[in-house]
Amino acid sequence: MKRQLILEDGTVFVGKGFGSDTGLTGEVVFNTGMTGYQEILSDPSYCGQIVTLTYPLIGNYGINRDDFESIEPAVNGLIVKEYCEVPSNFRSSMTLDEFLKQKNIPGLAGIDTRKLTRKIREYGTLKGKMCSMDVNVEEVVDSLKATVLPVNQVQQVSTKRAYPSPGRGPKVVLVDFGMKHGILRELTVRNCDVLVVPYNTTAEEILRLNPDGIMLSNGPGDPKDVPEAINMIQGVLGKVPLFGICLGHQLFALACGADTEKMKFGHRGSNHPVKELATNRVALTAQNHGYTVREESLAGTGLSVTHVALNDGTVEGLKHDTHAAFTVQYHPEASPGPEDANYLFDRFIELMETNKKVGNELCQNA
Repeated sequence: MKRQLILEDGTVFVGKGFGSDTGLTGEVVFNTGMTGYQEILSDPSYCGQIVTLTYPLIGNYGINRDDFESIEPAVNGLIVKEYCEVPSNFRSSMTLDEFLKQKNIPGLAGIDTRKLTRKIREYGTLKGKMCSMDVNVEEVVDSLKATVLPVNQVQQVSTKRAYPSPGRGPKVVLVDFGMKHGILRELTVRNCDVLVVPYNTTAEEILRLNPDGIMLSNGPGDPKDVPEAINMIQGVLGKVPLFGICLGHQLFALACGADTEKMKFGHRGSNHPVKELATNRVALTAQNHGYTVREESLAGTGLSVTHVALNDGTVEGLKHDTHAAFTVQYHPEASPGPEDANYLFDRFIELMETNKKVGNELCQNA
């Protein structure tokens, strides 16, 4: 069955449809990873987006729920160059086509994904719609131009109620802005006693839990659309050690008085080089974000840059000069991607233990 992708600038790509035949609208983005389509599909940070995978062969290992990063996918579409209809993997429980049909997500295969990626790189992210062949293209283009993309993605993908992941180690409150399960896994393997809470949990509610540390998760959309989180971070900063990832990194910067801006086409993939300034160590990182912290806005905020992207020089890490708090723009939990940077979770554990030791010493000397 033929299906088409129509972009807001009038460009049309025609290919073979798979998955659901639903016509969904979203921001069209691209991911440069060579594997990990299950983790990409289930990453809440892609909420409402139509994802183009630049690697050609997709679907060859089917679908296995163990590899998912969330309970339900939030993407609005998947675009691939070549779709494999017959997976070859003993762990597969269904095909990618069957899964997309089950979750009402449209797919498009057989188009020139290189051409689409180059267009996005040149013009920036574009709104698009997956359509059947019988639609009026001009009407769809007019509709896309008039479409205002939603700004409540974090509200859509955050947990609605708190839940625990018990452990015997440090007590961590993990604020879910669209959390990838990889973050929870990394904390769990380090025996942290984790409580996952909704995005709009207040500083007062968190501090009443008496945590050893606070984790700010990744998530979708513009960080400025989550003022509740900015207020919360301002209320806990300096009282509890803090570690933020991706959207959590951007929210932390805003809470400290810095500014963020939308990128032309973002960073999405599992092969982005990032340098840690203190050591000059370079890590290959997994990334998925469309916004960045403006480096020139950091003056007077008490924040210092710790990591930079080698591809474009954007800010990839921050630390507070006074308080026990640090963040990174990339995903140290990977999934998919290399595990070059998961040592940052160990650094967070050390930060919590040091802070607790200092607090105990102060109490003894009081």
